[in-house]
Amino acid sequence: MEEIRPIRGEDETRRCAQMMCSTEPWITMRRTFDESLAIVKDTTREVYVAGDAGQLLGFIIVNMRGAFVGYIQIVCVDDHARGRGVGTRLIDFAEQRIFRDAPNVFLCVSSFNDRARALYERLGYEKVGELKNYLIDGASEFLMRKTIGPLLRRW
Repeated sequence: MEEIRPIRGEDETRRCAQMMCSTEPWITMRRTFDESLAIVKDTTREVYVAGDAGQLLGFIIVNMRGAFVGYIQIVCVDDHARGRGVGTRLIDFAEQRIFRDAPNVFLCVSSFNDRARALYERLGYEKVGELKNYLIDGASEFLMRKTIGPLLRRW
């Protein structure tokens, strides 16, 4: 049975960084292991892993600070676990966590990452903006949002 829980220890941190830099879309972005490691180690973010019988299947990073409170920074599923619903379960987990404290979930998806964009749309995310040439030349990042209400509620 698959579980989702906070990341634990240096070994899992390094395994997540290796997973990121060796899978798409980060291969196309030319993300190095050291860059990936710095992202996973960022203590201002929440990192959760999906595992099954001691095997790391994927991870998600949530940012609950800044202008886009409730931002899913990274969704990463190992190649061998793709297509098995791991990404969907990680996103569902992150949404539940975010919606406890904020009414919006934000994420970005690369214009060349059609499979991920289709997943996000199927899960109810709407494209709310485009950042051209944001991470790499010739590609856009699409800002997507799922909401249960406005940020400021006036009664």
